[in-house]
Amino acid sequence: MVFMIIVGLFDLGNSSDAFLVLRARERGLNVAGVLAMLITFNLVYTLSSAPAGAWSDRIGRRKVIVGGWLVYAVIYLGFALAGKGWHVWVLYAIYGLYYGLAYGTTKAMVADIVSPEVRGTAYGTYNAVLGILDFPASLIAGILWEGLGSWAGLGASAPFYFGAVLALVAAVAMMTWMPKVRSTPG
Repeated sequence: MVFMIIVGLFDLGNSSDAFLVLRARERGLNVAGVLAMLITFNLVYTLSSAPAGAWSDRIGRRKVIVGGWLVYAVIYLGFALAGKGWHVWVLYAIYGLYYGLAYGTTKAMVADIVSPEVRGTAYGTYNAVLGILDFPASLIAGILWEGLGSWAGLGASAPFYFGAVLALVAAVAMMTWMPKVRSTPG
């Protein structure tokens, strides 16, 4: 339960990656630049996932997740402050490192904190909670960026500041309230 609350808090600041593409376009990247950015992200994600998984087996999932979320917070702060398209491109490439560190490791932690006979239910609950939170996360990001009704919003940087703050709060919560869990074999 504590784990899902903390992951849910992080996910509430993790809006759709479409906002990152919008930020890239808003900062001047053309379609080819955005495609190159996406390819680089996937390359970094692919190359970092297996080593990050092995690292989480050695030092513990919690530390790798917290590290990934701290990387995310710094990257999102960078997205908020980015002044040029190439800034967003470089940050999006490094964003692949966050995915490599935390995305699979967080899922692996689900297996670590529940007994084998309820893993299917645990994964279903985990994915349901994240799926439910994806809409409000993106809605909040959109409202922060563009506003709602007569309110003009806070601008393109606001959703990234919001995501960075929630990632930092979730990382602190994970270190503070989530008990250490040993990874389970098989």
